[in-house]
Amino acid sequence: MSSNRTRVLVAGVAAMVFGIYAEIGFSGENGTGVKDPAEAAIAKGMKWLVSVQGRDGGWGQDGGETSYVRQGERLESSGNDVANTAVAAEALLHAGAAQYREPLARAVDFILKHVEQSPADGLAVTNQQGTQIQRKLGPYIDTFLTSKLLAELDGTMPDAKANARVRQGLQKCVAKIEKAQLKDGSWNFSGGWAPILGTSMASQTLAIAQKKGAANPQAAMDKIEFYTAKTLASAPPASGAGVGGGVGGSTGRDLAVARPAVMAEPVSLDGAAGVPLYKRAQELEQLSRNDKDRAKNAKEIRDITSQLSDQKFVTGFGSYGGEEFFSYLNISESLRRTGGADWLKWNGDMKTRLVKLQNEDGTWAGHHCITGRVFCTSCSVLAMLTPDRMLPMVAR
Repeated sequence: MSSNRTRVLVAGVAAMVFGIYAEIGFSGENGTGVKDPAEAAIAKGMKWLVSVQGRDGGWGQDGGETSYVRQGERLESSGNDVANTAVAAEALLHAGAAQYREPLARAVDFILKHVEQSPADGLAVTNQQGTQIQRKLGPYIDTFLTSKLLAELDGTMPDAKANARVRQGLQKCVAKIEKAQLKDGSWNFSGGWAPILGTSMASQTLAIAQKKGAANPQAAMDKIEFYTAKTLASAPPASGAGVGGGVGGSTGRDLAVARPAVMAEPVSLDGAAGVPLYKRAQELEQLSRNDKDRAKNAKEIRDITSQLSDQKFVTGFGSYGGEEFFSYLNISESLRRTGGADWLKWNGDMKTRLVKLQNEDGTWAGHHCITGRVFCTSCSVLAMLTPDRMLPMVAR
């Protein structure tokens, strides 16, 4: 029964991806299939990701098979994990070429098996603990990355059975996320170095799930909006900042936001690990989700985007780790929505930056904290994709 279900899912996702992306392929020179430097970097990174996928459909910190482990690097030995597989699947989903349909299908099946086997209670969707990505982004980052992927897949599967399986997995994750939200509105769980990035992913999931009708988590979304307003209000006036400094922000914004009655404790501002880039990237994404948000939050958006010309701010912790690559993705997604000169400048500068940081083997690797090549490569690819390829699949 299980093997039959796997084959059905693989065939279904394959058909879905092929139908959407059949005309999007890479053709060109030098083995990458494209001439543009950013597109060549994307193609090279995707080729590496596909080549190191595990036989079980998953990825670990440095790839899915032990033959790709770097000597001297602290790597997990407990097999492939849900979080790295989910972010790699996001890259496969959005990169767009038809040759990724089968690896994506196997990745989705790997993830859904974990979700389906997880208990209804508690936030975890996996019993694996202590992975590098959990140590840095919080113990439940697997759940947040998984739920974002399933939210994007929801409603796009080629048949009712496959759609039902994805919807059930998504609703299970959303229920876990709603129940586990902290009193300050965040999901900044202890045990991670920069859990604000997990909070960002959880918030994005709820917004997508609500828009698709998979859930109605309005109370949780109101609480995270309040949390974001409070973090903005905590920042001093914009003055440029590197590690540990404050940037941007509106000192009076929280006065216009009603405090949810269920929130009895003050907002904690410890989730960004003292690095303004991580917190501002979360705030920018939260503030810019639709036309109404962008109009209401125009000043705050300008305050944050004004910092993007400050190289100390953009470098984050002072060197490039997975947290920086993830923050770049958050900023890119936000500025794609706003468009205009800010988006064009950021997109050009970021593509140039990421192309220079790519390794010879096609990967990106962190220099601190999240050093794993799977996470860093997937986030870098996603940050460089063109706006049409980052649209939710149902919109395409």
